[in-house]
Amino acid sequence: MANAEDEETDRFERHEQAEQNKQTEQTEQRWIAATLERLSHSQFRTKFVLSDKDRAYARTKGKAVINRHAHEMLHDRVGAAEPKNDGKQTPWRGHPVFTAQHATATCCRGCIEKWHHIPRGRALTEEETDRLANLVMAWIERDLIHHPAR
Repeated sequence: MANAEDEETDRFERHEQAEQNKQTEQTEQRWIAATLERLSHSQFRTKFVLSDKDRAYARTKGKAVINRHAHEMLHDRVGAAEPKNDGKQTPWRGHPVFTAQHATATCCRGCIEKWHHIPRGRALTEEETDRLANLVMAWIERDLIHHPAR
């Protein structure tokens, strides 16, 4: 009898966790959509589009590789409390993530503070890096959809 009750409890807990994960994902998707909408009102941010070369690179490498690059670049370039050369550390071009960082205001700690309300002077948390990387990836995916391969 105890085994049946334990199994039922386990099933219930797995179901609850799945529901919680689903709600978290929906919340994250709403935040990304709202943030991209806010950024769309900036004349500066809307000037950015991927080059044909960057689109080809993103399509060739695939989502998993570009996502890894986004996490690594955000962590390495803007993740520290006081990043080296802050305000100048993200190149304007040369990789899809660089362009997306400028388009999504994740290029330096000043822009991150202004647009995403994450204060300077402390390292980004893993959760914040993940969130910003998800935003970068959503922007790249949107650009790729709006510019189909020729």
